[in-house]
Amino acid sequence: MAAALTLLLIGSLLQGAQSKEFKAFVPQTIEVLRGSCVTIPCSFEIEDKHESNLDDTCRAQWFNDDTLVFDSKDPQTRLNNGELTGDLTKKTCTTTLNNIQPAGSNSYFFRLECDNKLKYSFKQTITISVTDVPPRPTLTPSALKVEEGASVSLRCSAPAPCLSHPPTVTWTKGLGDTVETLQENEDRTKVLTSVVTFTASHKHHGETISCEASYHKQDGSAESAATLTADVSYSPKVTTVSVRPSGPVLEDSSVTLTCSSTANPAVKNYTWYRADGEQETFIGTGRVLTIKASKEDNPFLCTAHNDVGVGRSNNTHIDVQCLDRGSSCGVLLSAVAGVSLSVNLLFSVCIVFLWKSRRNVKPEEVDQTYMSLDHRDKSPEYDVIAQTSR
Repeated sequence: MAAALTLLLIGSLLQGAQSKEFKAFVPQTIEVLRGSCVTIPCSFEIEDKHESNLDDTCRAQWFNDDTLVFDSKDPQTRLNNGELTGDLTKKTCTTTLNNIQPAGSNSYFFRLECDNKLKYSFKQTITISVTDVPPRPTLTPSALKVEEGASVSLRCSAPAPCLSHPPTVTWTKGLGDTVETLQENEDRTKVLTSVVTFTASHKHHGETISCEASYHKQDGSAESAATLTADVSYSPKVTTVSVRPSGPVLEDSSVTLTCSSTANPAVKNYTWYRADGEQETFIGTGRVLTIKASKEDNPFLCTAHNDVGVGRSNNTHIDVQCLDRGSSCGVLLSAVAGVSLSVNLLFSVCIVFLWKSRRNVKPEEVDQTYMSLDHRDKSPEYDVIAQTSR
């Protein structure tokens, strides 16, 4: 008795495992741009008794409600011409329909029709939603917040409703290297994925990064885009010192030094130094520093600090104009004294030369020599020489 029950149970299981029914596997919905094409992923099952009827005489037909819109045996004469890309003998009915119009925004179903007893309209339907706006790509991650120097990978996913004309994805120019793949969703619709990889730089901070998907249409193309704004943290850059007043300043007058820098996050504090050879002497803090100008020729520099790092300015000199008193103009007075000494020495040589020459030169020659001198610069010494010659 137990053996009989076991055989009955096994027979029932085998019968259930071998028994199949008519069923089509299609997505529930696909969004399509008007004037473009759509690829409908499709496969099916049939009852076991019809397996032998599934042959090369079979055709795939697609109906929009009760209207025939595609026939694989005569694809170019229907409202939506297209192409059967599946193999019916392998139970794949994937079909591409071209130039989808607003009238195509309805439910479609698949019918299998063979030149024998195998003829069946499958109950499963797909809704093709036709829009005038192309689907927007998805940018992952949706926000970018990194530190300078980090490696960044951004993924742009654009629906690919038509396999014969997948979208073209374009990233912000010069961003980095890209890799594209065509991936399949759970419902077997396709999506084009483009991944761009680059190293984050302070130059990317605040930049709008976009990926644009361009879709083919019967009368041209249409584009849609996804964007994000990069937030890159970095240490202070382009740290500079400005001097006011900017021209030469009088010694002991007030001079304002301002330290400027770009940074993210913002600069927390500024520090000022005087460069003494290889040493740096601390002189103050704050973005703005006011000092008394002096003849000291040591340059100034500032550093800017934030949570990421430090930025340094170049050495900055102040053009100080000395006052004409005391030792503050020692260098200038020495230079003037040196020039005066040279001029006096030249005059002395000339006087000695003329004095020694007066005994060997005729009076008229002395007069000519005297007359050749510039009377505007004539000094009393010249008068003495001329009188003596006479």
